[in-house]
Amino acid sequence: MGTSRRAGGISKRCECRGPDGRLLGKACPQLTKKTHGAVQLRQELPLDAEGKRRPFRRTGYAKVTDAQADLNKLQAILDLPGDDEDAARRVGDLLQNVMHDRLDIPDPAEVSRRIGVGVPLDGAMTVGEWLDTWIASKKTKTTTTNGYRSHIRVHLAPGVGHYRLDRFNVGHVQEYFDSIDTTNEAVAAENQARREQEARCKWGKNSRPPAAERERLAAERAKLAALPPYRTITGPATKQRIRATLRTALNAAIRRQLITFNPAAHVELSSGKRPKAVLWTDQHIEHWRKTGTKPSAVMVWTPPQIGAFLDEAEGSRLYAFFHLIAFRGLRRGEGVGQDWVNVDLDAQSITIAKEIVVDGWTPFEDDPKTDGSAATIGLDTVNVAALRAHRERQLAERDAWNAKAAEERAQDKDVVDWVDTGKVFVDVDGQWLHPEKVSDEFRRICRAADLPPINLRDLRHCAATLIHAGGGDLHAIKETLRHSTIKLASDTYTSLLKEVDLEIAEKAAALVPRARKPRDDAALEGA
Repeated sequence: MGTSRRAGGISKRCECRGPDGRLLGKACPQLTKKTHGAVQLRQELPLDAEGKRRPFRRTGYAKVTDAQADLNKLQAILDLPGDDEDAARRVGDLLQNVMHDRLDIPDPAEVSRRIGVGVPLDGAMTVGEWLDTWIASKKTKTTTTNGYRSHIRVHLAPGVGHYRLDRFNVGHVQEYFDSIDTTNEAVAAENQARREQEARCKWGKNSRPPAAERERLAAERAKLAALPPYRTITGPATKQRIRATLRTALNAAIRRQLITFNPAAHVELSSGKRPKAVLWTDQHIEHWRKTGTKPSAVMVWTPPQIGAFLDEAEGSRLYAFFHLIAFRGLRRGEGVGQDWVNVDLDAQSITIAKEIVVDGWTPFEDDPKTDGSAATIGLDTVNVAALRAHRERQLAERDAWNAKAAEERAQDKDVVDWVDTGKVFVDVDGQWLHPEKVSDEFRRICRAADLPPINLRDLRHCAATLIHAGGGDLHAIKETLRHSTIKLASDTYTSLLKEVDLEIAEKAAALVPRARKPRDDAALEGA
């Protein structure tokens, strides 16, 4: 598919015509004069997709040296693909367009870069095409790559994918993120309208509605069916993550020398600060039971509420799992991925080295979320006791499973023995415990205990409350929960710890002896 350098050359061309009106070409007697005619070059290009020849021609050069310089560039470009037939055809397509549109012959080094990246050689690549090329080459963790892919598919490709990569600017990016805010306002209004319409469709009494009410309710429900379904608002934190994906992809384009400027680094977004953790106080619980609204996206149980949950969880085969998260703050994937080999109950320590996460619905084992997430933390004696009891229960489950499997195999049933995966928390047959099964069990226990709602992720945040109540500071919380920075712990837990600090403040006030006791409310009323 390659093109030989000998398939090109330089000649002179004139526009003189003979008596019959035809061009004289090389037969023109004036061609021997240096000033007559124009210099032209001709170079064979690789065959097109249909196998047809396509010569490159260009005329109008004033000097042979100018034509020779362009011919040298053409031949240098044609040498780039080597034996790669697809790349050679792409180069041919590029140069054919250059000839037809009378464009400057591109620099061979620039063409070489584009061939290596696998992008269009004519520079007309769109942002969407680059995002697809970039994500296909990513070697990050599966969950990280899936996050990038989701941002591209749901947000970036439909929002900015149509722009040319080399013409993509700050205004385009800012306009896109402003459009998200506009869409959010519309979604919020639609969601509110649906909530209000749902309220009109309810019959709050314990009796069957009369005929007139049934007709009204039917009409209201028809209106409800015509309304748009609930949609999720793209919040500030999500917008920040979308921009981070775009910025990372464009930085890769800069490294490949496809662009020289990253517009995603210069847009203004509202802050995507992490929500503050808030305790489920009696006042918050009362408000939630009346309105169904939580004070914060991150809610945390008080120590008595944690105790009520653990009391209810004692009957669960995953009791030790929830106990470990509540006190030591493991993530869900870290808990189900924990190996017995990394648990030293005698030394009261546990090393987080693996996690099990899901790709769609399929679980897979991976390294912890960050380098700082892989660490050894201490275990209190209560957790040690819970894990010892869990180990005994697990071995009993294994023996019972294998005994039953042996009985069923004796009846010619195809049953396998308990699988020893080495994990601390496993399914009833020893296989990996699917992370979502843990969440299902957590929600079941919460309902049974009639507790205000938190997510399983928030049970990890409960550990921060207990660490601080036990005398630990923000640094202790950072180390135990394995946050990357103390600022992350501070941003998340400052408001939570202020509430916990009230008890410390009262104890501090009680330490100072006073000659005269402060007057209480009763004393003030009697004064």
